[in-house]
Amino acid sequence: MTTPAPTHSYTTESLISLTEITQSRDPHRIYHQLRLEHGPVAPVLLEPGVPGWLVMGLEQLRIITEREALFSRDARNWRDLNDGIVSPDSGLLPMMAYRPNVIGADQQEHRRLRQPLDDGVGRINHRALRRQVQRICGELIGHFAQSGRADLVADYAAYVPMLAVASLFGLDTRQGHELRSALIALFSSQTDSQVGNRSFEQILFDTLRERQANPTDDLTTALMTHPNLQDDPEVLQSMVVMISAGNETTTCWIAHTLYRMITDTSFDDRLRSGQLGVDDALDEVLWREPPMTHMPARYALRDIELGGQSIRQGDVLILGLSAANSDPALAPGGHRPANNRAHMAYSAGPHMCPAQDTSRVITRTAVDTALHMLPGLRLMVTPGEINWNPSPWTRCPTQLPVAFAVPHEISSPSSAHPFGETA
Repeated sequence: MTTPAPTHSYTTESLISLTEITQSRDPHRIYHQLRLEHGPVAPVLLEPGVPGWLVMGLEQLRIITEREALFSRDARNWRDLNDGIVSPDSGLLPMMAYRPNVIGADQQEHRRLRQPLDDGVGRINHRALRRQVQRICGELIGHFAQSGRADLVADYAAYVPMLAVASLFGLDTRQGHELRSALIALFSSQTDSQVGNRSFEQILFDTLRERQANPTDDLTTALMTHPNLQDDPEVLQSMVVMISAGNETTTCWIAHTLYRMITDTSFDDRLRSGQLGVDDALDEVLWREPPMTHMPARYALRDIELGGQSIRQGDVLILGLSAANSDPALAPGGHRPANNRAHMAYSAGPHMCPAQDTSRVITRTAVDTALHMLPGLRLMVTPGEINWNPSPWTRCPTQLPVAFAVPHEISSPSSAHPFGETA
């Protein structure tokens, strides 16, 4: 890498936006075209008038995620934000502005704040969590099963992860629903994004105050008492990271897996016949539709060349996790061997997702429960009529209207506290 001249040969008016990509029928076709025009690093719009770089190449993604001395997670290095190009009211800020948490930290500070998350995830009993998720799924399905129709996003996938994760932090079902509504606004990066962010943090702050008065065996208490977290704001921001990241991404994973099963006969047949294992099926979905389509962000700490592009100090770089999965370097000739988990769905480097196994337990249980309790699932619209949520970051179906045979009896598996027994 050499230091380039800090000039660009494009105007923002000519660029495609991240939201246009996530809203398209085939993002990988767009990534292919961007590679042809720009190489593995392409200029894009984050919102009108706000440019960024979409990093689509595997090699370049590893560079920006692993070389913290060159590419920072701290948004205070974002030149366009500091120069006023990004409005203080921008819907991008709840996802991209600096927060004093693990996401916005680098190197030793990141390691200090990451350890409580790793320790918290490590204490989750996955067998008990699976039973808790089965109970949640059974209750949700029980609300609509007798009608023979449902929206598997609005009635199911949108709530399973949040209710499961909320229970880990000691929140009740009502609070879980409130958190979900706030997060929908936060992740959309639209005009109500900042309002959603404030509501989300207030719910968690109230929970933290309750646990300080009445500590119990949950993740809120575990974070509150962790020696690496120095004050209430650090505890609160750790809760924000774990709950927001765990919910939206897992919702997308569940929704995409169900969508694939009821629209792709070959995929469904291979899974039901045993030709495709359940975990392999989940990874096949991650290859095509990772839960985070585009991950914010890294900020260049000096002028540098990356993937043939002149990156200026303070430029923002977006991790094209979905795009990287179609990088020819990952699948030469377009062919991947079976049981391949070399996808970039969880990112890479020190900030790689710490809860991969936990999200897999929730997703696998939610998909399996729906398929067993809702026989004969079929989509009530054509696949082409399915729309995608208006977010630059995630690509989740806005609805999944289905019909199914009305089951004779609905029974919910018994619940168990996710920390209630040893694995």
